[in-house]
Amino acid sequence: MAGLTQQTPTPTELTVHGTSRVLEVAYADGARFRLPFEFLRVYSPSAEVQGHGPGQEVLQTGKRDVGIVQIEPVGNYAIKPVFTDGHESGLYSWQYLYELGSRQDELWAEHLQRLQQAGLDRDQPMAPKGGHGCSHH
Repeated sequence: MAGLTQQTPTPTELTVHGTSRVLEVAYADGARFRLPFEFLRVYSPSAEVQGHGPGQEVLQTGKRDVGIVQIEPVGNYAIKPVFTDGHESGLYSWQYLYELGSRQDELWAEHLQRLQQAGLDRDQPMAPKGGHGCSHH
């Protein structure tokens, strides 16, 4: 992860709207994005969500009501939100948040399409991860 460059968008404001579950980010170039927690959670940059290569993404469901407990700053280039479902391994760089914001409609449409293709609903609880011996027969 490279440091800040002149091209790196710099946020001037970061507001967590707990009730409406939206993270509002304003940037120095005048851009302002309202990113729903569910959207941020679904597009977490963590390996747990993204997998370790193309096609290994883990489709996130049941995150409509996810909240953010706190946001930890990471250096001066990223934040690490702690979500109410326990997820806290995603580092959201200013660049990544900017990209999420500017491509929000397209990315959300992609997510809904992937859910549909997988025969899943966005409110379906996540399937338990395999390999921890929690099978109920």
